[in-house]
Amino acid sequence: MADEQFPAAQSALKEYQSLEEQMASPEVVTDPNKMRKLGRRHAELGGIVNAYNAYLAVKNDLEAAKEMAGEDPDFAAEAKRLEGELPEVEEKLRTALIPRDPDDARDTIMEIKAGTGGEEAALFAGDLLRMYTRYAEKRGWTVTVQSENTTELGGVKDVQVAIRAKGTPAPEDGVWASLKYEGGVHRVQRVPVTESQGRIQTSAAGVIVFPEADDDNDEIDIEPKDLKIDIFMSSGPGGQSVNTTYSAVRMTHIPTGITVNMQDEKSQIQNRAAALRVLKSRLLAMKHEQEAAEAADMRHSQVRSLDRSERIRTYNFPENRIVDHRTNYKAYNLDAVLDGDLQAVIDSDIQADEAERLAHQQ
Repeated sequence: MADEQFPAAQSALKEYQSLEEQMASPEVVTDPNKMRKLGRRHAELGGIVNAYNAYLAVKNDLEAAKEMAGEDPDFAAEAKRLEGELPEVEEKLRTALIPRDPDDARDTIMEIKAGTGGEEAALFAGDLLRMYTRYAEKRGWTVTVQSENTTELGGVKDVQVAIRAKGTPAPEDGVWASLKYEGGVHRVQRVPVTESQGRIQTSAAGVIVFPEADDDNDEIDIEPKDLKIDIFMSSGPGGQSVNTTYSAVRMTHIPTGITVNMQDEKSQIQNRAAALRVLKSRLLAMKHEQEAAEAADMRHSQVRSLDRSERIRTYNFPENRIVDHRTNYKAYNLDAVLDGDLQAVIDSDIQADEAERLAHQQ
């Protein structure tokens, strides 16, 4: 039985059923790209459909119980119980209907760059890389290093990784749904290993994240004439060559000036393909950010500077404290967070974002 109170939920249910039919067709089953796109939308609508079905079940059971209440006291008691449940399932449905980020189910490209602080900043960037890698492992995601520039002490000057989920996750379980809040300046306060006087030093690293574009993404069209491609030898710590073939690729998108370096694949062809995918992802993120700006909604804009005043989070080692400056989240388990127990910090950002979206709906 449909319900006229929630027309958006009815529309979602119809689209959901249509998608299931399409996904069962031979044409889609044999096309991984189509299946992935339809599957992502199917997962996005799944939360709405589940909440709508739960609401309808309680509503319909309540109507039936009220009809029978005059004949049987047990049904009167059941009607009273269901009346108490109805507001809760209604609220869950309203929350599910709040428009969410269409990229939530996507995988993510992350860049970490050492900022102010020299070698200490590079070591901290390496700590962040390990933190995100361990967090991804706890979530069952894979992490692929696409390019990395390290220091002799084991620090990271800059690194780019692809973090991907397995299969087609529900939007709330997608990589982007959690990691989109990590973009910005991360500040560390600790005694550096290079400091002989035991003085606490402040340094920073910048994190940039953007949703990974599909290979066949029709939102982004790159003309070959708009690309400048340079080929060079891959390099390791200190800049030394790590092979004798010109397999590394530097791809520049001339209209925007965006440059992507890729050297960690085994061949030039693989590095070209990986660079093009990252370039598409960056252009997709730029397009969505421009659209958000035009809509006066900059929730997902990120800090591009390594200015400490623009920090989003501070990692204080002497006090084992972590602070998220956007949500005022504070905890004294920095060692656990750096070992990948990052979910509580991320949840504070998710909850703040949901509260903001809910406020915009009212």
